[in-house]
Amino acid sequence: MSRLTALFEAARQDGRAVFMPFMTAGLPDADRSVVVFEQLAAAGADAFEVGIPYSDPLMDGSVIQAASARALDAGMTFLAGLGLAGEVAAATDKPVIVMTYVNPILQAGPETFAAEAAAVGVSGVIVADVPVEESLTIKAALDEHDIGMALFAAPTTTEDRLRTIAEAEPAFIYAVADMGVTGIRQEASDHLEGLVRRIRSITTIPVVLGVGISTPAQAATAGALADGVIIGSALVAEVLETGEAASASAFATAIHTAR
Repeated sequence: MSRLTALFEAARQDGRAVFMPFMTAGLPDADRSVVVFEQLAAAGADAFEVGIPYSDPLMDGSVIQAASARALDAGMTFLAGLGLAGEVAAATDKPVIVMTYVNPILQAGPETFAAEAAAVGVSGVIVADVPVEESLTIKAALDEHDIGMALFAAPTTTEDRLRTIAEAEPAFIYAVADMGVTGIRQEASDHLEGLVRRIRSITTIPVVLGVGISTPAQAATAGALADGVIIGSALVAEVLETGEAASASAFATAIHTAR
């Protein structure tokens, strides 16, 4: 959590947003997965969201579903994905946030999961399908190991619920830029400014925009508003097709120079 805090504070001092690309662990294959993250780091990534493949990814659209299926079919597991996140942290010396679903955490037990995440050097965790009320046991276990947990806010989130989320003191608030599952969008969401403004009227916790931010222009708009921007499906689609994250530098430039 301290690494994430330091990252957001440094970016604020620089007057820019943090670029946090998402990539599925095991793409394009297990042997080259860390290389893709190294490419992202060279292109300007400040931190990574490492998606651990899951058989029922409720938050994700067709692109990341396909990526999870490919990785699982090739033998990627929850523990292997966690280990790969640690390899990414070691290889790039950048904060790594693991994105997963709640069932594997409950299967392992929150304390065991938190200890294993800490052992490999994970800085943060995103649990895609757990509401704030049901996240506190997991968060308490992560807090014991100085690992930050992100919590979600959507355009439909009420003011009272935003306060509840802020009072839980997440490492950052993952602001869902567009309604629906993750995926590539042709048009920019019209929810961004209002959602960030409502969150910032309640808390100073960093706000990271994600979901449906698919082009450098959309990323620049998000970067001008938020403390961080997550790009997922657009980059995953490239790696699925070519094995390379070719447009990552364009996203990084757009986000870092947006203000």
